[in-house]
Amino acid sequence: MPSSLFGTLCPCGGLLAVDALPVTFTLLDTQFHVLPMQTRFPFQYGIASMTALPHLFVSVDMVVDGVTVRGLASEGLPPKWFTKNPDTPFELDLAEMLAVIQNASRIAENAAQMPVTFFAWWQALYEEQARWAMLRAQPSLLANLGVSLLERAVLDGLCRAENRPLHSLMRADALQINVGQIHPELRGMSLAEALPDQPLDQVAIRHTVGLADPLRSSEAATLADGLPDTLEESICAYGLRYFKIKLSGRIDVDQPRLREITTVLLENCQGGFKITLDGNEQFTNLSSFREFYATLSADASLVPLMGNLLMVEQPLHRAHALKDEIATQLASWPDAPTLIIDESEGTFDDLPRALELGYSGTSHKNCKGVVKSLINAALLKKRASSMGRPLIQSAEDLANIGPVALLQDLAVVALLGIPHVERNGHHYFRGLSQYPDGIQSQVMAAHSDLYRQHEFGFPTLDIRDGLLDLRSVNAAPFGCGIDLDVTQFPTLKAWIMGGGMAML
Repeated sequence: MPSSLFGTLCPCGGLLAVDALPVTFTLLDTQFHVLPMQTRFPFQYGIASMTALPHLFVSVDMVVDGVTVRGLASEGLPPKWFTKNPDTPFELDLAEMLAVIQNASRIAENAAQMPVTFFAWWQALYEEQARWAMLRAQPSLLANLGVSLLERAVLDGLCRAENRPLHSLMRADALQINVGQIHPELRGMSLAEALPDQPLDQVAIRHTVGLADPLRSSEAATLADGLPDTLEESICAYGLRYFKIKLSGRIDVDQPRLREITTVLLENCQGGFKITLDGNEQFTNLSSFREFYATLSADASLVPLMGNLLMVEQPLHRAHALKDEIATQLASWPDAPTLIIDESEGTFDDLPRALELGYSGTSHKNCKGVVKSLINAALLKKRASSMGRPLIQSAEDLANIGPVALLQDLAVVALLGIPHVERNGHHYFRGLSQYPDGIQSQVMAAHSDLYRQHEFGFPTLDIRDGLLDLRSVNAAPFGCGIDLDVTQFPTLKAWIMGGGMAML
């Protein structure tokens, strides 16, 4: 790597000085491939219950400073997260997801026909996709799925072309990310100022407890696939200490279930535990959530649980969460729990708006955007001293699995320095067993710290004392240390013509 691009390398591999020249690239082509996936058992969250989904791979052929390279990103396309309309079938929701992704690929290619820097290209993609979505009344959260997949694929290509891991590329100024162009209050602040000096070497798993997840062995049908089925089995198998508990919003359902969860945690987490609650947009106004929360807080059997609550994520539906009256209602609720937004964050205006209303932060998810999370980190750091309350950037996940989507998200979590992350893909899917044997072998060779070979013959996450080892993730270009040949999976067109979701 030439020193003129990233500065002078010290013997330990760090940077003594940065004299960055911008990396430029052009995009040649984009391809889409699909791997259909089945869950081990239904994952119920909010209004959806997921049993199968298509895992979409987006690959881009690009030329980076004269070097031809392929970048890759992937995402499972789940029901009822990007749009929570109970009246539409998943087939229609999926068609909308694919439409925004394909439109983003068109914009991305047009914006990089001539050599362009990453941030200039990303701005063109983000802004044009937003205009397109507005004309078609597509929600911003959904539209940004397309932006996020293309930005990840390009970042992967840039990291591979420069032979640098993500954290090194981001701390240098080679990508020309200007946080002040998004939020004027950040003018003069560099992206490096918002990031830790080094990425995290390990991160704690925050285990999801879905609405229908079995808690004890007596509740579960034996899957006999070698992985823990229940909450208590998962705690014992993985040494879990952090948990994310899904809420239905019905006190008659949630209260007795939370009592049982509390008992399971007290019995099995001898070293203590911490929890977050996911409201799943189940409430339409803050007063109803306040009443719900007061009932839980007054329950003596839930004191051990509520006393270890870190935050509540998105209790209000996105249509109501950022209304003006929230500010007054939160100001008059002195003992309110720490609240953050998630699905409400569709644009860059939403986090500042949420902070002004009284929320304490937002979530990181790669599907919402890597650049968005980086700029959010800068904004939260800038405002931390003036808000009068701790500000939070959490790390959340719906059902990420490797070897691309999960590892890229972990690379960003490590880069941001977030100490615990919701992870449930390893619980709802049977490791990497749905991939061909060759890919499984590649993953084990490249990421033997992150994965272990299960006795049933497939790689699964190696969670020890509730922690994941991220050293190989941080050493890889963008999390994933293998060259994944996606041509062994059907193209998106072939998958659709072959029956698509009807074949799952």
